[in-house]
Amino acid sequence: MRFIQLGEDTESNIFNQLDEKKRELAARGVDVINLSIGTPDFQPDAHVMQAVADAAMQPENYKYSMADTPALIGAVQNWYDRRYGVHLAPDQIQSVLGSQEGIAHIAFPFVGAGDLVLAPDPGYPIFSFGPMMTGAQIGLYPLYAEKGWILDFADIPDEVADRAKLMVVSYPNNPTTAVADYDFYVALVAFAKKHDLIILHDNAYSDLVMDGKKGISFLSVPGAMDVGIEFNSLSKTYNLTGMRVSFAVGNRDLMARFRAFRSQIDYGMFYPNQAGAVAALNGPQEIVERNRMGYQARRDALCGGLRRIGWDVPDCEGTMFVWAKIPEKFTSSAEFVLELMDKTGVICVPGLSFGPQGEGYVRFALVVPPARMEEAVRRIEASGILK
Repeated sequence: MRFIQLGEDTESNIFNQLDEKKRELAARGVDVINLSIGTPDFQPDAHVMQAVADAAMQPENYKYSMADTPALIGAVQNWYDRRYGVHLAPDQIQSVLGSQEGIAHIAFPFVGAGDLVLAPDPGYPIFSFGPMMTGAQIGLYPLYAEKGWILDFADIPDEVADRAKLMVVSYPNNPTTAVADYDFYVALVAFAKKHDLIILHDNAYSDLVMDGKKGISFLSVPGAMDVGIEFNSLSKTYNLTGMRVSFAVGNRDLMARFRAFRSQIDYGMFYPNQAGAVAALNGPQEIVERNRMGYQARRDALCGGLRRIGWDVPDCEGTMFVWAKIPEKFTSSAEFVLELMDKTGVICVPGLSFGPQGEGYVRFALVVPPARMEEAVRRIEASGILK
């Protein structure tokens, strides 16, 4: 058979590969501690599940929605105003079926074959894969440990930035867990205006910033609305990953083009999912702090435990992940992950999966309780893999 070149270059998603290995271990009777994919094990609030259930019992809700309901648009407006102090008009909001789907498609109205898109390295794979499928060229801008994994704009040559049309930025960052401050976004807006760049900001983890700090919106910075779009997600904030409810919000002209493109590929979000999103955004918000403290307790158990046994793993700043440099005796993150799985049943993700700059690191997801994290630490210590 013959395939397009893009298809030939595409490998199976790393999480699918790890899941296959997990099944192999389970078949051998291994008690697996899966810290690879970031799927929350915390439950959604009861009032959100009830809203979905009630809407699902209405026969008329099984038609194409075609557009977001006024209730959903209003809930997003109120939430962005309340949470970030950002005022959005209805035509600045578009639901997407999870941030991953939205980011997979967002580049299509803006770039095409031969255009340059800047994406972070290390970075979540969809940041590169989505624009790549338009035929665009991907320019990976480096993030460095010694700079706290925060983009230094001086690391992008002016001639490269001038040629680029679009730039993907994501803080709190997956996988490195770094959190950018307000001054960074001020510099980002100035950089975008200087080089006539469209900014796509993934803000999925702004409510999972640790140690009492508060995440912000890129759009809260003056001038950001002139240059970009932000993605925000209910998946991790409200434990609704399977519902696939996220939003693209921002520049009115960009949103109009994105909405027109989506009208060709999608007939709108399932009404019960919209009802659940409204309930989550408008309802009690205690779940947000409960999640944050829950992930922080897991982080403390894992990172503190690993440091205690001799693996110098720093506490994550944000997200629901931990980013760890592999032990010195290993030169390959994939090699380390495979040996760790075989010796301990603990599964994490090799850093190389997030780009060349991720080599030498692994990512753990904080998806099991503290006691289970402590068990993972005990197994790692007993395996001798750190010696």
